[in-house]
Amino acid sequence: MFLPFFDQLRRGGVPVSLREFLTFLEAMDAGIATYDIDAFYFLARTCMVKDERNIDKFDRAFATTFEGLEGISADDVLEAVDIPQEWLEKMAEKHLSAEEKAEIDALGGFDKLMETLKKRLEEQKGRHQGGSKWVGTAGTSPFGAYGYNPEGVRIGQNESRHQRAVKVWDKREFRNLDDSVELGTRNIKIALKRLRNWARDGAAEELDLDGTIRATAETGYIDVKTRPERRNAVKVLLFLDVGGSMDPHIKLVEELFSAAKSEFKHFEHFYFHNCLYEGVWRDNRRRWDAQTPTWDVLRTYGPDYKCIFVGDASMSPYEVAYPGGANEHWNAESGQTWLERARDQWPNHIWLNPLDERYWKFTQSVQMIDGIFGTGRMVPMTLDGITRGMKLLT
Repeated sequence: MFLPFFDQLRRGGVPVSLREFLTFLEAMDAGIATYDIDAFYFLARTCMVKDERNIDKFDRAFATTFEGLEGISADDVLEAVDIPQEWLEKMAEKHLSAEEKAEIDALGGFDKLMETLKKRLEEQKGRHQGGSKWVGTAGTSPFGAYGYNPEGVRIGQNESRHQRAVKVWDKREFRNLDDSVELGTRNIKIALKRLRNWARDGAAEELDLDGTIRATAETGYIDVKTRPERRNAVKVLLFLDVGGSMDPHIKLVEELFSAAKSEFKHFEHFYFHNCLYEGVWRDNRRRWDAQTPTWDVLRTYGPDYKCIFVGDASMSPYEVAYPGGANEHWNAESGQTWLERARDQWPNHIWLNPLDERYWKFTQSVQMIDGIFGTGRMVPMTLDGITRGMKLLT
């Protein structure tokens, strides 16, 4: 029954092995996910996905195998999907309210509903639009999409319209985690978690289960022990380019900033424009009258910090290479000089570039900064790029 699912996973690029598939079958035989579609999904994903980057590929394969009824002919739909009737009955008992069950009874009960669906799928030979009898769209039939019926089965519709379908066949609720897509805050957190150095600090507020068991056994009475929570002890220093050509990337940089701030306990950030010069700032509204000298930053934060620059590195080459090349003020020393100081102060450094990597070779300043930081230390702001960057920082 599940061999087509296994084949679809492999064809969809999910590196699932035969051993993992057999583990999934053993779990199904043990009844772990009986009669529960959600439990079935999470069980399958747990057994056969070992990397977050493959979750979206798994979702697509799962939807194609079990939910793509709109792409299957009426004659083959039952054999192709092969969802046991008792699953549908149990799902109805679990999810339907008393009022909804009463409405289904108007058709003759759930058995009658599914019996009618099977019959109409066998009789129908093509797509149907409107009306009240066939499986189709925009009508009042209990079966189909984009229509209305109080006891319907939604087929081939990507979202709810009336929230009245008895069973949703084609709904996907899983976020994209493919390693080539642009990022959201959740995806960035997943990538940043690869930069971890756990340590216990703070107040002793977490239950120490092993210590409690040991102390209880030794004393003969319950002796609860606590310990400090484990926290990510990595220190991160973030430099963010703002303004100008970075304006189209504001949303993405905000998501990175939000994710980093919540992920790292030891986190500091400063803003700059285009290239690093003698001054940086924390508040863009006070960028001219409340700057922090870059020398102070270099002296304050030691080499144990992981340094991340974020910017498209797109500017006039003079802004990098020459004193006085900055486009907003007179810089006594070149941007390259300050970048080299930062590179030497924080050996664990990377440059995250939101610009599509395909265009880097066409911008001279991007090539210059890539050379200053060291080949391979400028990475694109995708899940794969940040993952590579986190490996460089460890």
